[in-house]
Amino acid sequence: MDLITALTIFVLAVFVGFEIITKVPPTLHTPLMSGSNAISGITLVGALIAGEGIFGGFLAFLAIVFATLNVVGGFLVTHRMLEMFREKG
Repeated sequence: MDLITALTIFVLAVFVGFEIITKVPPTLHTPLMSGSNAISGITLVGALIAGEGIFGGFLAFLAIVFATLNVVGGFLVTHRMLEMFREKG
C-alpha cells in the first residue's frame, strides 16, 4: 500500500470516527466506552503484527501506547460507573 492510499484511509477514518462520536448522546457514551475496549484490543493485536521496519515499528509502538491507554482508561471509567450502582452500606 503506498503512502497516499494509507494517508487517505487514515484521514477518512478520523473524519468518520469524529462524526460518529459527536452524534452519540451523553447517556450512551459510557456504555459505548466498554465496547471500544474490545476495538482497542484488536488495535493492539494489529500493531503487534504490522510493525515492519523502523517507521512501521514506531507507528506500531504509538498504536500500542495509545490503545493501551484507551483500554485502561475505559476499564477505569467502567469500574467507576459500576460503583455508582452498588448499594452503600
